[in-house]
Formats: sequence, structure tokens, C-alpha cells
Amino acid sequence: KNTKHVDAIVKAIKQADSLYLATDLDREGEAISWHIAEILRQKKLLENKAVHRVVFSEITPRAIKEAVAHPRQLSMELVNAQQARRALDYLVGFNLSPVLWRKVQRGLSAGRVQSPALRMIVEREEEIEAFIPREYWTIEADLAHPDQAFKARLLKLNNKKFEQFDLTNTADAHAARNALYKAAQGRLVVGEVQSKERKRRPSAPFTTSTLQQEAARKLGYATSRTMRLAQQLYEGIAIGDEGVVGLITYMRTDSTSISEEAIGELREVIAREFGRQSLPEQANVYKSKSKNAQEAHEAIRPTSAALTPKRVAAFLSPDHAKLYELIWKRTVASQMQHATLNTVSVDFPCGPDAAFRATGTTVIDPGFLAVYEEGRDQKSADDEDDARKLPLMKVGEAVPLRDIITDQHFTEPPPRFSEASLVKALEEYGIGRPSTYASIIQVLLNREYVILDSRRFKPTDVGRAVGRFLASHFARYVDYDFTAKLEDELDAVSRGEEDWVPLLSRFWKPFKAQIDEKIETVDKSEASGSRVLGVDPVSGKPLSVRLGRYGPFAQIGTKEDEEKPKFASLRPGQSMHTITAEEALELFKLPRTLGSSDEGEDVTVGIGRFGPFVKIGSTYASLTKEDDPYTIELPRALELVRAKAEALANRIIQDFGNGIQVLNGRYGAYITDGDKNARIPKDREPKSLSEAECVELLAAAPFRPKRGFGKGAKGKPAGKKTAETAATAKPAAKKAVKKTAVKKAAGKKTATKKSAAKKAPAKKAGSKSSAAKKVANKASASASSVDN
Repeated sequence: KNTKHVDAIVKAIKQADSLYLATDLDREGEAISWHIAEILRQKKLLENKAVHRVVFSEITPRAIKEAVAHPRQLSMELVNAQQARRALDYLVGFNLSPVLWRKVQRGLSAGRVQSPALRMIVEREEEIEAFIPREYWTIEADLAHPDQAFKARLLKLNNKKFEQFDLTNTADAHAARNALYKAAQGRLVVGEVQSKERKRRPSAPFTTSTLQQEAARKLGYATSRTMRLAQQLYEGIAIGDEGVVGLITYMRTDSTSISEEAIGELREVIAREFGRQSLPEQANVYKSKSKNAQEAHEAIRPTSAALTPKRVAAFLSPDHAKLYELIWKRTVASQMQHATLNTVSVDFPCGPDAAFRATGTTVIDPGFLAVYEEGRDQKSADDEDDARKLPLMKVGEAVPLRDIITDQHFTEPPPRFSEASLVKALEEYGIGRPSTYASIIQVLLNREYVILDSRRFKPTDVGRAVGRFLASHFARYVDYDFTAKLEDELDAVSRGEEDWVPLLSRFWKPFKAQIDEKIETVDKSEASGSRVLGVDPVSGKPLSVRLGRYGPFAQIGTKEDEEKPKFASLRPGQSMHTITAEEALELFKLPRTLGSSDEGEDVTVGIGRFGPFVKIGSTYASLTKEDDPYTIELPRALELVRAKAEALANRIIQDFGNGIQVLNGRYGAYITDGDKNARIPKDREPKSLSEAECVELLAAAPFRPKRGFGKGAKGKPAGKKTAETAATAKPAAKKAVKKTAVKKAAGKKTATKKSAAKKAPAKKAGSKSSAAKKVANKASASASSVDN
């Protein structure tokens, strides 16, 4: 509970006669309203006071006045649906994530919607890797019409329709080309001209998912960025003398419907801006294609079509302006006349048993295309035809042939998911809700289950290990149909057709049983996707690749061997799921000795936790992106170490020998004793500071705890003591002894925690059932007691 806001509400309700709850119009908003009412009811602040629920899909004076004038009761169906979703998400996340920690790697997570989304990405990557390209050839005639040159595709060969794999090698393609060229004799004669008129309807106004998809395609916005900008446009932007104006309707919706009032205004704007001929006789009506769509909501549209992008551009940031223009154009186009196109196909016989066809499209009436055209993830041959225009031709006309062109192609695997195509796939399967798509994608990126490669999702080794583990051992719970069916049941709760507590119980019992079984039976190395690649030819020991705390690594030997196994981190771009034995053995060539320095010390190069490095004695220097640890030579290695040593030397301005130093830092010179830093006054020269002055400045400096855990997270007194005791040598020695003691104590404490944590999961899982039931029963009892 946010006490600050609750206290403000409590103070206000004491002076009010009634309570109006105006949270968002979705399930989450309904649940927040219910919780506020419950808090006030428990404080006995709602006695003899009316409670009203008001909802509006746009923050405008008209919409708010309308909502307040027509309030409704709290919908316990929507509250229960939200409770059920939240409880399910907790049950899956809090129970499945610890299994991943024990069997795959710590810090991982699983989720009811997140995990099926990860499965989609992993399966697509496996499909791409398993794909075997097939060769095929296309043939085109390059024609030189006096008005315009154009190309015609081969339509018929050897008296049958030319199919994709009719020509699959160079020899056959060239033989067919030569035969066609000879038969044409320098020209092709028009044999048939077909003209067909077709209509293209405008796309429906935006839902949450289609807005996210189109903003990704056309603007390059991530889903999280789109939703943040849309939220701000909904909440309101200062528009000159008009004050703060909500520019768009509620941005979390799966409906494509628009209110009659909004349609009326749109038609007026279209008639004024584009002419009456751009208006259909009747308003365009759209039916949502999404499963479980809540048609009572509106699509995402401008609150006023009269607020054109040009009119508001001066008051918006560039990002806001682009998104608003996209929404405005899509909405306006959705109520415009269809586009009328004319497609012309011209066939050219070539000899007795072959023919070519050229296709082009002309726009007769642009209709909505004058305003907006929907983007696509991938272009097709039909798109090329739509963009091509042909010169006017008639039957019997001879067109000069410039050449016959053969092109070699290879079939391509399905593309990786982009943000737009992933959202589309999730929506088509009925997985997740409009409000969850952006957060699902963000979690996958934050957990480093996936990375964006050319704006498309590529699973990491960790993501693959998690995806495969869940698909193998919890197949039901990452199954697309099961997840979609669960969404249907949750929507049935929101319609009052299903009770949420029995729904949770039906899910929990088999899920808990499977969790308990897998904790006991699944082998950790198998769960993390470990692979045996072969045998090391030198030692005869097994060569494997595994997933460790800091990422994938290759290993020679096993932990059962007397001699400790050898380890080598995989190089950037390598994957434990595709690396070969030969590539893995290459990794063990590091560390390698390049020679000796002028002082006679070994110069070695290797790869550590933070990447490739070169080392002389105790001095390490990182390799640059251009340096390859497998090919770098001695002169370059010496150059890197010397540069590092020089940088370190320049960093130290003064060293008093007892831990206190004056250093050059990123933001200028400063004083440090290793635990605490102090700024140097602007009027002081760093080189002129005495030890006593440094101690004084350290003592006066505010203590800033270091981030993270361990010795960096000390309390203020420790920092103060360090500054005070640094003045003399004896206290400095005492400090060192004390530090060692602290380290031992800390180590002991950590070990105790670790052993306790090992036992925790079984206990936690066992207690979760009764805890979940208590929460469900309590929430259900509270819900049924609400009487507005």
C-alpha cells in the first residue's frame, strides 16, 4: 500500500459525501478501485456514503462529465479476473523460477506468458538452424517498350506452368535460357491482355498490439517505448491556451470499434480535408480478429480528429509527434473510402511451349491510401507487382527483347521474430493481454534470454537452456494451446461465467506435483543443456560444453577425475548449442606465451571473465576489438601493456604509502584511502596537498556506500574510522588485522546462509499450497462482502 496516497484519500473522504472511483477502465483499474474501497471500508469511512465507479476512455472534459453523470457499480467479475491472473502469475513464477535456479542457473525466471514467448523464439532459432537451403532459378525477359522498359516473368515452360523448383542447377537454367532466347528471335508479341479492378479496404483503427506492431515497423520504436509515449499522450499534453489535453483514448485495448460521436467527427474532418468523394456512404465497421477481445472498449484513436498532427506538432516532442501522427492517420484512414486499383496482366508467348507474363498495377482512386498505408514485415512478389506500372499495350503488338535473364536463388529459413511479429504471434495464439506484451518482451531482454540482432530476437545460450528445459519437463505449461485456453478461462471469470478460486485449484494441484517431481529427478547437467562433443586427442578425456555462472564454457575432463578439469570460455558469437569439437579445442590454445619482456618476464595472452587480455607479471591489459587473442604477436602485446602501465602511472598524483592516495579520476583529481573518496577544493593544487590535509578532507567528506554486496557496503562509522586512523602507521596496521577478521566472519555467515537456502525450496513449495488457498479464500470473502 502506498501510504502517502492512501493518507491523502482518507483525509479527503472524511470531508466528502460520496466516493467516485475513476481508475483505468481495465481489470487492473477495477481491482485498484476495489482495493481503495476496501481500505476505506475497513477504516469505517464509507458508512452512509455512496460509492460510484466511473469509467472513461479519454481524458477530456466531455468524457469525464459524461462518466460522472452515469456512474456504475464496481464489477466484482473484473476484480476477480485480475485477482486470478495475479495469483496465477505468482504461483507459476514463485514456484517454477526456483527450479531453474537449482537446475539451470541462479537468477533466472519463468512465467505463465513469458515462458511460451521464449519457447516461440527458441523454436524459431532451431528451425532456422535445421533449415537446408534449396537451389532454384528464375527466368525473366527484359523488354524494351518505346514508352517504358519492363520485365516479364517466365510463366510456362515445356507446356506446363513454371514452378519454383523446375530449374535447380546452372546447366538446366542456362539451357532453358538459350532455348527461350532462340525461340523469341529478338522480340515478344503480346498474346493476351487482362485487366481486373480490385478494391482494398483500409485497416482497422489501432488496438494495443497493432499499434505496437506498426510503431515498430514504421518508426522503429520498441514496444516499451511505444507504450510509454502512448500513456503520456493519453494522460495529456499542454496545448497552448487549451491547457493540458488528453490527445488519444485509452491505450490498452483489443477493440477496433469507435464511438458513433467520434465517427461523426471523423467524417466531418475527412470531408473538409480530403473532399466528400473520400467518404463511404456508411461508416466502416470493424470486427476484432483478436481472441478474447473486449468489444465494449474503444480502439486507440485521437480524442478529437480536429486536432490534426500539424496543429499539435509545435507542442509535442518529436517522438510524441510521430506516434500521434501514426494514430491520427490510421484512425482517419479507417473511415475513408476504399482504394480502387486496376491490375493489368500481359502474356507473351515464346515459341510453341513457353510464355512470359508481366503484371502491373495502377491506382484508379487512392481513397484511404492518400492518407495511410499499413506497413509489412516482409515484402512479397505481389508487393513488387503493386508498385510496378506497365505501358499501354494491345494484342499483337511486338515488343523488342533486350535479353533473357537467369537468376540463381536459394530458399531462406523463416525470419527471426521482430518485436512486431512476436506481438502478432502472441495475439494470434491468444497468449497474454494488450497490457502485457511490452513487459513480456522487456523481461526476456532483461534476463538476457534473448538479444536483439538487427532488431530481431536471437536466443542466448541461457535462453535456449531455459526454453529447452521448460519444453522438456514442463511442456504443458509452455504449450501455446494450454496457455491460450487458460486465457479463455480467465476471461470467463471477467464475464462472471467462472469462479476464480476453483480455477486456481485446478491449475495448482497438478502443477505443484510436477514441480516436486522434477526437483528430485532432473539432472542438472542435462537441464542446463550440457553437450559432450567428443574426446580431447591429447589427454583422451571427454570434451564437453556447459553453461556456467558467467556464461557458456568448454571443458576437458570431468569433476570425478583426479586432475582438475580444464576450462575455456566460449568466444563472442559462439553458442554452446552449435559449437563443434574442433572449435572447442581451439579455445584451449589459451593462455599462450608470446615471449618475454625486456625485463625477462613472460608475456601471456588469455581470455578471462571480462574478455581477452595480455599479461606481464601482475600487470593486465585488455585487448581491443581489433586484437585477436589467437593471432596477436609480441610487439602488439608489449604496446598494450606499456600503454596500460603509463595510464596507471599518470593516474597516481601522490602516494603516501599508507593507503592514502591522490588520484586522477574520470571527473578530475580526488583523494582516496581505498574505502572513502574526498573531493579536492578548486583552489588547491592536488600535487601540493600534504598527508595531514588529505586525512582532514577524508574525515570531512560525506560517506557514500559502494554499490553491491560485501566489503563495499559498509556502514558510515567504518568509513569515519578509516579516515581517522590513516594518519599514523600503527593504526593502519591494526586496520589490516581487523579487515582479515571481518572477512572470516563474513565468510562464515555466507556459508550458513547457503546451507539454509539449499533446504528452503522444498519447504517453500510445500507451504505455498496452503498459503495460496488462504489468500484466495480471504480475497474471495472480502470480494463477496463488498456491497456498493
